[in-house]
Amino acid sequence: MAVATISSKNQIVIPREAREALQLRAGDKILVVVRGKRVLVLQKPKSHSAAIRGMARRAYPAAHLEQERQSWE
Repeated sequence: MAVATISSKNQIVIPREAREALQLRAGDKILVVVRGKRVLVLQKPKSHSAAIRGMARRAYPAAHLEQERQSWE
């Protein structure tokens, strides 16, 4: 855990350990997500399609998909 201070211009410096963990470099874009009273800082994916590729295959077993397809008939 590291502490960051908000400047008079409402800017913060992302601590070195966080930059290294996300492999951030000067000029990189990040995503800032507000969830209630929490703020998440995420590395912006270079390609959104590449970031989500393959998620559906792992999330839905073939047997489940076949059962769903049969229920549509």
